[in-house]
Amino acid sequence: MKLKKRLQTSVLLFLLATGYTAPESIAASSKSYPFKVCLVSGNKLDSMGDTISQTYKGQEVKFCCAPCVKKFHAYPEKYLPKLAK
Repeated sequence: MKLKKRLQTSVLLFLLATGYTAPESIAASSKSYPFKVCLVSGNKLDSMGDTISQTYKGQEVKFCCAPCVKKFHAYPEKYLPKLAK
């Protein structure tokens, strides 16, 4: 139980540090996310818990977990071309 609580706290702190935006705050002018899978891992969006949504340069992007958010922000140019297909 303590481990789960620590993990939840760590994820929350990570999301706050990376500028996480809740789904309801996505700007109406952003392009909607076209997939039902994570842009980074390809896993179903709800496979690791709640889906994480962010807007990146006017494009809504969805992730299955916090580590995928971190990977995306480290190399967005690697993942963004997948949205153009």
